[in-house]
Amino acid sequence: MHFAVLQFPASNCDQDCVHAARVLGHTSGLVWHKDTSLGAADAVIVPGGFSYGDYLRCGAIARFSPVMQAVKQFAENGGLVIGICNGFQILCEAHLLPGALIRNRDLQFHCEQVFLKTANHDTPFTTHIPSGKILRVPIAHGEGCYFADDDTLAKVQANKQILWQYSDANGALTEKANPNGSVLNIAGIANERFNVAGLMPHPDRASEPLLGSDDGKFIFQSMIAALEKRRTAKAA
Repeated sequence: MHFAVLQFPASNCDQDCVHAARVLGHTSGLVWHKDTSLGAADAVIVPGGFSYGDYLRCGAIARFSPVMQAVKQFAENGGLVIGICNGFQILCEAHLLPGALIRNRDLQFHCEQVFLKTANHDTPFTTHIPSGKILRVPIAHGEGCYFADDDTLAKVQANKQILWQYSDANGALTEKANPNGSVLNIAGIANERFNVAGLMPHPDRASEPLLGSDDGKFIFQSMIAALEKRRTAKAA
């Protein structure tokens, strides 16, 4: 499978995503923010960083990049798109995902390891996460507090669009385990069609044991399995 990894001015996790794909035995390529085509992409990764210096709001300028029109079309056609950290912020700003990411409740930048509980295992981003497995992955953000109005939250909950929630090592959704104040301990969500997802933690920085955890690979392996299933169905 081939992953298209977007690259904006001040992206700093694009190479992490390229490496994660390589570790899993797949190819990837960088797509510059001014490009209008994603090439032969099977899936798209919108990486972390500080796109356009985080001016105005995180992701607010990146949403207008020419490449984002290609991403929107790709998503409308059912393509798999995942946004990580700043990528999550960009997807929310582009209205490809509901809600918004705002300043951490303590107004501090958090760079640490967190635990994630998977809330829905039946999606292209979560099927290969072992049942009961609590993921250990790093975060690095100052505006990672997920927020949405009551109606949006009710809809997201009813549709099971919450994919990951901050928890303790045992899977308890405690306030202490929530590093940024996100409502319902939300760390990552999907759209209604479950082909677009975003999360603040970095699975790309937890793709092999050398990094201290390889739990992030389960998310990418889920995407790869979903893509292979599609390819097999199309060939049948």
